[in-house]
Amino acid sequence: MTGPANPRPWTKHYEPAVPAEPVFREQTVVEFLDASAVKWAQRPAVTFKGRTLTYAELQDQVDRFAAGLAKLGVGKDSRVALWLPNLPQMVIAHFATLRLGAQVVNTNPLYVERELEYQFNDAGVSVVVTLDYLWAGKLRGILGKTPVKHVVVTSIPEYLPFPLNVLAPLKLKKTGQYVRVKPEPGVHFFRDLVKGNAPIAHGPYLPLDHVALLQYTGGTTGVSKGAMLTHRNISVNAQQCGMWFHEAEEGKEVTIACLPFFHVFGMTVAMLWPVMAGFQIVLAPNPRDIDDLVASIRRYRVSMFPAVPALYIAINNYPNIDKLDITSIKGCFSGSAPLPVEVLKRFESLTGGRITEGFGMTETSPVTHGNPLNGLRKPGTVGVPMPGTDHKVVDIETGLLELGPGEEGELCLRGPQVMKGYWNRPEETAQTLRDGWVYSGDLARIDEDGYCAIVGRKKDMIIVNGCNVYPDEVDGVLVAHPAVLEAATIGVPDPQRGEVVRSYVVLRPGMAVTAEELREHCRKLLSAYKVPRHFDIVTELPKSSMMKVLRTELRARVSGD
Repeated sequence: MTGPANPRPWTKHYEPAVPAEPVFREQTVVEFLDASAVKWAQRPAVTFKGRTLTYAELQDQVDRFAAGLAKLGVGKDSRVALWLPNLPQMVIAHFATLRLGAQVVNTNPLYVERELEYQFNDAGVSVVVTLDYLWAGKLRGILGKTPVKHVVVTSIPEYLPFPLNVLAPLKLKKTGQYVRVKPEPGVHFFRDLVKGNAPIAHGPYLPLDHVALLQYTGGTTGVSKGAMLTHRNISVNAQQCGMWFHEAEEGKEVTIACLPFFHVFGMTVAMLWPVMAGFQIVLAPNPRDIDDLVASIRRYRVSMFPAVPALYIAINNYPNIDKLDITSIKGCFSGSAPLPVEVLKRFESLTGGRITEGFGMTETSPVTHGNPLNGLRKPGTVGVPMPGTDHKVVDIETGLLELGPGEEGELCLRGPQVMKGYWNRPEETAQTLRDGWVYSGDLARIDEDGYCAIVGRKKDMIIVNGCNVYPDEVDGVLVAHPAVLEAATIGVPDPQRGEVVRSYVVLRPGMAVTAEELREHCRKLLSAYKVPRHFDIVTELPKSSMMKVLRTELRARVSGD
C-alpha cells in the first residue's frame, strides 16, 4: 500500500539546506531589528555615501524617531506615508512606524499631486515623512485636500558624512533637490524628532496578523489599491528569502539597495531580509546612476545583489566592465521582468556569482518563486514555489478548472505571505482572493517538476485572429538577436485581425539592424501570427521607478499617433 502523493512535488528540487516543511519564527520584523542590534551591535547596518550607522545606532534612531511620532499622535492603526527614496531616513521611519503599531504607506517619490491626493485620501494618512523639496514642490499645494495633519521633513544631506553634509546643499540647490524649509504649524523636522526624544520604551508587540502596511499596487491597469500586508506576511517572506539564500552568512554579507524601498520587492529583499540577517545595507538611491552603482559594488565589496533585468543588462554593458573587479558578488535575485538567458550568463561570468530568477507580486509580500541557486535551474522559468508556498494554474474563463502540466492559464498562489485583502475594497478582495488562493492575473504554465513559466499578463495578452500572443515570448525572441539590447511588445488594433503585434526595440551601442532583418529573425522562431508587423527602433523604453517597462505608455503612443 502506497502513501499519499507528495502535495508539493517541486520540493524534491530544493537544495538540501532548504526546508520542504518550513517552521517560521513567530516574530515581527521590528523584533528582527532588536535581535540584530544585540547580536551585531557594532556591525555596519546602513551605509549612505560613506556614512554608516551600526545596528545599535540604527535601533537607537528608530526608537527615538518612534517617540517623536508618538508625540504627533501616531499609534496603533495610524497610517504614516513614507514618501522617500532609499535614504537612512526611510529605514528609520519604516521601523519606527511599525514599532508603534501604525501602518506604513509606501509612496513613490515620482508621484504627482493627483496621485498623492488619491493615495493619502484612500489610506487615511495622518502623517507624511518626506524630503524638503518634495514638500515644497508638490505636497504643500494639496495638503488641505487630504486628512494629513503633520508633515515630517528631512533632507538628503542630513545623513551624509562631514564635509559632504555641509557642501551637498549648495550642489543640490542647483538641481532643485534641496529647499530650506521654514518652521510652520504642522511641519516638523526629522532631525529634531530624533535628537529631541529619548528612545521609546519597547511595549508589547502587536499580533502577527495585524496589518503592518498598505502597499499600493502600481495602478498601471486601473485604480491603485492598497494591499494589506500583515506583520506575519512580511516577516515570513523575509524568512523565506533567508531559507532560499541559505549560503548567505548572517552578520557578514553586504547587500546593495538599488531597488527602491517604497516598492515591495526592494522593501523585502533589500531592507527587511538584510536587517533580519544582519547584513550591511549599502544605499543606492538612484538605480539609473550606473556609475555610482558599479563604484559602490567595488568600494564596499557587495556580495548580495537583488536587482531587475534592466540593471543586470546595464552592468553587463558598462564601459570596460571586463577590467573592473566585481567578483565580490555571490548571490543575486532577479525579478519584476523576464531575465534573458544571455544576460544571466554574461553577468555570472563577470562576477562568478549566481542569479536566481524569481517571481512575486505586491499581494504576496512579494516573493513566491525562485530557481534554486545551486540546484536545477530552468531558463525561461521563475523556478518553483518558496518554502511553504503552493501554486496552480486554472482556466482563464472561469478560474475553477485546475489545468495540467504544460497547459497555460491563470497562475494562483497560496501561502503565509499572501495579503489579508485590499484596503476598503471588499469586492476587489473577493475577486482576487478565493478560498485562500490569490488569483495573480498572470498567465503561466507549470511543468511536471513544478517549475513555473510566466507567459504574460491577462491584460497584456494580444489576440490576433483569435490566437493568443504573449508579449514576453516575442520580447524573448527579439533580445536573442545579437543587435538587440531590449524589446517591448504590445498589441495594436487592426480592423481585419482584431489586433496585430508591434515591437519597440533598443539596439546595442554601435549596432544596426533593419525591420526586415528583425522580422526574418522572428519568422524562424515564432509562428507567423506572432511575428511583429511593425517595428519601432527607439533609444530607450519607458520604465517605472522599478525599471519595469511601461507597456501602457507604449500603447498610449500608438493611440496618440
